[in-house]
Amino acid sequence: QAIKCKAAVAWAAGEPLKIEEVEVASPQAMEVRIKIHYTALCHTDLYFWEAKGQTPLFPRILGHEAAGVVESVGEGVTDLKEGDTVLPVFTGECGECRHCKSEESNMCDLLRINTDRGVMISDGKSRFSINGKPIYHFVGTSTFSEYTVTHVGSLAKINPEAPLDKVCILSCGVSTGMGATLNVAKPKKGSSVAIFGLGGVGLAAAEGARIAGASRIIGIDLNSDRFEKAKLFGVTEFINPLDYKKPIQEVIAEKTDGGVDCSIECTGNVKAMIQAFESCHDGWGVAVLVGVPHSDAVFATSPVNFLNERTLKGTFFGNYKPRTDLPGLVELYMDKKLELEKFITHEVSFADINKAFDYMIKGESLRCVINVIGN
Repeated sequence: QAIKCKAAVAWAAGEPLKIEEVEVASPQAMEVRIKIHYTALCHTDLYFWEAKGQTPLFPRILGHEAAGVVESVGEGVTDLKEGDTVLPVFTGECGECRHCKSEESNMCDLLRINTDRGVMISDGKSRFSINGKPIYHFVGTSTFSEYTVTHVGSLAKINPEAPLDKVCILSCGVSTGMGATLNVAKPKKGSSVAIFGLGGVGLAAAEGARIAGASRIIGIDLNSDRFEKAKLFGVTEFINPLDYKKPIQEVIAEKTDGGVDCSIECTGNVKAMIQAFESCHDGWGVAVLVGVPHSDAVFATSPVNFLNERTLKGTFFGNYKPRTDLPGLVELYMDKKLELEKFITHEVSFADINKAFDYMIKGESLRCVINVIGN
């Protein structure tokens, strides 16, 4: 049976979302319909709402950081049932492709993020409609709706005791930043780590460095107003490149006796990417790129930096396999080894979802959680 519910619909680029009554169709084969309890606003939602730099696709239901409960399942779904608690994720894990079977990769062939696709994989149709007219999906999740339909491979089943208003933020940014440090850079206890960019993902990377036991966590950002907040995430010292006339990699080398053990780049600025790589110590330094650069950006550095045994890596969703690994992150939070509350700076009702966009545009929020079930 189709369900009628409320959803925040983006009708055009940059226009405030409008709460509408939408019809959500039944889940088809290998699909699951879930009731969203809480969702959060990620910068990726803002980017595609503004429609700058990619193909606009409207009307659309955005949203991809969320937590909810399974309402019904489609044909062929065997590992989820009604009442299960889940995190929907913008990428997936089919379990069958070469990437899913590899211990080294989380880039599923079937369910890897596709920002241009506004329909379901199985039949190329939307599960959302208003008066019979389809409303497009967003990255396979569309969590700005009381109910949504996703592919089963994009849902992580988690501990039903977990507070959904907290663990919802594990669906994207926190996992991406933390995994970049813990899974890719892999700093040893007592090591030095530089974090380029102290937004939500950068602070998550710092949290990963804190959990790993790094002794020095250096935060680099052009906005010094971010420094005080970053102390809560284990950042021990700060550098604003605007305060120096020399290249920032030289400043870091001077402060760390030749460079840091690891660096994590979380801005998407290619200049910062080069700085992050060149600020690593020769012989063992590892730099990890997290931010997504402009499509025309070119990374340029001397090959000698590689020959001197520095390593450059990239990461996608912190190298976490969504269905396999996210339940463990939830348990890390439940065991009080991971602190999520400090990422959440604002909470709003579903009716006030546009306030979340305002907070992010003004740079006032790390994560704003939207209470969907309270409406």
